[in-house]
Amino acid sequence: MARARVEACWRALSLRRGLAARLLLPLAWLYGALLAARRTAYQSGRRQATHLPVPVVVVGNVVVGGAGKTPTTIALVEHLKARGWRPGVVSRGHGRTDASPRAVHTDTDPAQAGDEPLLICRASGVPVWVGRSRADAAAALLRAHPDVNLIVCDDGLQHWSLASDLRVAVFDERGLGNGWLLPAGLLREPWPCADAPRAPQLVLQQAPEGAPPPAALPGHLPSFLARRSLAAHAVNAQGERVALASLADQPVTALAGIARPDAFFGMLRGRGLRLAASVALGDHADAHTLAQAVDRATGPVLCTEKDLVKFAGTPRPNLWAVPLVLDIDPAFFAAVDERLGPPRA
Repeated sequence: MARARVEACWRALSLRRGLAARLLLPLAWLYGALLAARRTAYQSGRRQATHLPVPVVVVGNVVVGGAGKTPTTIALVEHLKARGWRPGVVSRGHGRTDASPRAVHTDTDPAQAGDEPLLICRASGVPVWVGRSRADAAAALLRAHPDVNLIVCDDGLQHWSLASDLRVAVFDERGLGNGWLLPAGLLREPWPCADAPRAPQLVLQQAPEGAPPPAALPGHLPSFLARRSLAAHAVNAQGERVALASLADQPVTALAGIARPDAFFGMLRGRGLRLAASVALGDHADAHTLAQAVDRATGPVLCTEKDLVKFAGTPRPNLWAVPLVLDIDPAFFAAVDERLGPPRA
């Protein structure tokens, strides 16, 4: 709970150039200098990126937390499969206890896989590997699955050790925040990015259903819109479904261990639900913390899909996940296809 409050306070200050953000500017300048030194090491050849024998598509965030990277990755994988590609996914696996590469299966312990890679694995059915080094994880995936002919790197825009063929930056309605680097602002790297070989090539801007389109970002990159909403149903760990409309006449508890829990709570209210309590936990909250919050609640508890994957071994009958629906402009997928060309053998 305390962690969630700290994250919420920091997110608020990172949207404005107020006094609190200005006090953090020296740290942002230091972070920027370290980032520039690392970029120079790659540009000069002192550090080399690994090139794989298959195309690599990177989906990532330029801003911190909750911009919609994981649902975008899942949607992109589904599109690539429909086009005839045989994709695999690599990811860091936030919160893992082991840094070495390993495969993720539908029954892998979330502590060993990370919540987002496990969600991607269950949603897409494609090979998923995690590792601190994306390059090592990708190489291990290709050895284990020689039929894979394309790698999607989940959250890899700032991981330059793996060379890529297409880079997609995902933003939400916050845009660039206050435009400053971490920790004074939201930015993981300067925007627009001047390092052409590692700069994003496509931008996907997400906004809630019915909200005005986000403001255009600086730069001249092709930009596309995605609308997000919640499904009209919820699902539990056993795969059972319940219509959200059937819960509208009773108080429910909302629970979220994600970067922007208030966005989830707001969408639930938009579905006509009456929230008796809304419990915001820290991003990537562990299963024990989530279980404690669920067990304290009375009546139905609604959470995100990312939270539910942590309860596979210890299902709670009163816990239901509400799927996120992402409606992406078809022109985005056309742009992806144009840059990748036809699937390779």
